[in-house]
Amino acid sequence: MLADDNTTLVRQLAIAVFEANGRLVETGNALVRPIGLSTAWWQVLAALGYAPMPLPVAHIARNMGLSRQAVQRVVDLLAKQGLVRLEPNPHHQRAKLVVLTESGREALAAAEQAVAPLDRDLLAKIGAERLSVAIAVLREMNDALP
Repeated sequence: MLADDNTTLVRQLAIAVFEANGRLVETGNALVRPIGLSTAWWQVLAALGYAPMPLPVAHIARNMGLSRQAVQRVVDLLAKQGLVRLEPNPHHQRAKLVVLTESGREALAAAEQAVAPLDRDLLAKIGAERLSVAIAVLREMNDALP
């Protein structure tokens, strides 16, 4: 591949996303560990907290780009901790809906409070307009991927 080939930009973006993901997970773990969460737990709590309605595990996994099995393991752990509960799904007999409990809402709020200073710092360093562009580009990339 030629050095000036624009397709290398795609590879550079992918590598930057992988690096950012690793740093987000590591930083997230450090921020939420004191409140008894991991980044994986926080991701699932946030997916539920921002969803307009309870979701089955498969939908959470699809929305997050993770395997259903990985999300099921996290949901099982969250349920043992009383942060989520499973309820019947009127649209699918076997795919229970995952619902945040009050403790789950409190844990999500605590995680978001823990990350708020970092959010403000990143916003100040990068700027709202550039963050909006980055979000749009990543969404387009996600939509273009198989």
